[in-house]
Amino acid sequence: MHVDYLAGRWATEFQRRSIELQWGTFSIGSRQGVTGLLFSPVVAMTAANSAAGHPLRHAYGVALEWSGSWRLQVDSTSIGAHTRVSCGVDEDTTTVTLLQWESFTSPWSAGIMSPEGPEGLTREWHRYQRVALARDLLPTTRPIVYNSWYATGFDVREDHQLELARIAAGLGVEAFVVDDGWFAGRTSDRAGLGDWTPDPSKFPRGLGPFADEIVALGMRFGLWIEPECVNPDSELYRAHPDWVYRAGDRPLVTVRNQLVLDLGRAEVVEWIEHRLRELLGSAPISYLKWDMNRPVSDGGRPGDRHGGEWSVQHTRGYYRVMRMLRDEYPHVTIEACASGGGRIDNAVLALSDIVWTSDQVGPRDRLVIQHGFLDAYPAHVMSSWVADDPGQRDRMPVSLGYRFAVAMSGVLGIGADLGRWTEAERAEAARLVTRYRDIRSVVQRGQVVRHGDPHGDLYAIEYAGPADDPRIVVLVYDRDRDRTRDLERPCVHPTQLAPGVRYRVEGTDREVTRESARSLGIEVPFELAPDADLLVLQPIG
Repeated sequence: MHVDYLAGRWATEFQRRSIELQWGTFSIGSRQGVTGLLFSPVVAMTAANSAAGHPLRHAYGVALEWSGSWRLQVDSTSIGAHTRVSCGVDEDTTTVTLLQWESFTSPWSAGIMSPEGPEGLTREWHRYQRVALARDLLPTTRPIVYNSWYATGFDVREDHQLELARIAAGLGVEAFVVDDGWFAGRTSDRAGLGDWTPDPSKFPRGLGPFADEIVALGMRFGLWIEPECVNPDSELYRAHPDWVYRAGDRPLVTVRNQLVLDLGRAEVVEWIEHRLRELLGSAPISYLKWDMNRPVSDGGRPGDRHGGEWSVQHTRGYYRVMRMLRDEYPHVTIEACASGGGRIDNAVLALSDIVWTSDQVGPRDRLVIQHGFLDAYPAHVMSSWVADDPGQRDRMPVSLGYRFAVAMSGVLGIGADLGRWTEAERAEAARLVTRYRDIRSVVQRGQVVRHGDPHGDLYAIEYAGPADDPRIVVLVYDRDRDRTRDLERPCVHPTQLAPGVRYRVEGTDREVTRESARSLGIEVPFELAPDADLLVLQPIG
């Protein structure tokens, strides 16, 4: 049995991995109270269909729909010809105590099968996530976002934010999000977390008038929040030191200078709901980026017979608040984040609109992460930014067009310091935002096929649009930006053209068919940028 899975760590999430499992057990999971950065709770299993002599392989996929501590196991033994997959809450760190009349409902899991191998599983997962999990696929729910974090860090000033907002509006951005640093006492990551009121030194007029100016520029207004955590240096912690997790009598240990609130306490969940209602009622806020920047390393509640269920309780408390936001504030887009891709699973996809795939924004590194992400999760939730960071592993220089092409493969965002961009860069960015807006329907609702290896010389992502927009969009990425174009024109071979239909390559008089695209390919002119391109195939008959 061949088992594919996704593994990684911070800034290198969703790396594709595989093993050959004959006898024994393969086990992955998280003990950290969240889905985690190490593994994604989904596996694909493939066995050659040799009995039927069929060239394709039947593939089976199983995904756990749970966002707390978890375990997924694949068992293969010498008895019979079957493989067993079991999944649920992590049994090593979770003790569920049932008293008289109490019950426990285990997390949901989903299973799929495809006769077309792992690529078939990807299509089935994406279809399930579009149809059963997404509340809608409208562009208004997934706006083009500008996030100010990389331009400001904690140095948030109203006049500077408005300067960035005016530039962003000129690029065609649809939502402006102020990241960490907007609330009281927040001048670093050492203080203020939990005190969700605007810092009067940063927003002397309050959030309302500032947000009104953002809306007047034609954009929606959004904020970064981290409701599950608290700094010891905060008014919240000073008032409620008993609200954080404690592992017996051990001293409290901070990660990123913060502790985690115990969402197993009803009063904590009620306080979070109340505070979010106050915040959303204070200004025209229609976008929230919900973060969770540390694992729960000290979960527990001494003296409570249900304290061993802290991970289950925390997860259900998180779900409760997310459902409240969805039910009471349907106009608010929710972006789910956990120190990057640390809490991404089908349960989160059902309660949020997009997910922050990784804190890694370097374009070549990000392309690899997104390649693995698309194995199990769809483009319509894959938030991606154009940023200035060159990356951590593959720092090979790329053009601005390449950065946009990476971010345009999902839900486009911009996180660069726009104040440092030249007028020429801003003009190019505005043109690329317009192009993305044109293809957004196909990218976010289309069927995805990936061609090649993101580490290789030429890599492409192909999207086949839905019935009401049957175009084919191909994003192309090239490592050899210095190749002699006149002597070597690379080709892509899209595979999703409809049989018997002719397509025109937009912007040219070239026509292609399903057969010619597969056999001869389509030359890539690299008009978008010297190292990336965008091909749009329009059906003409």
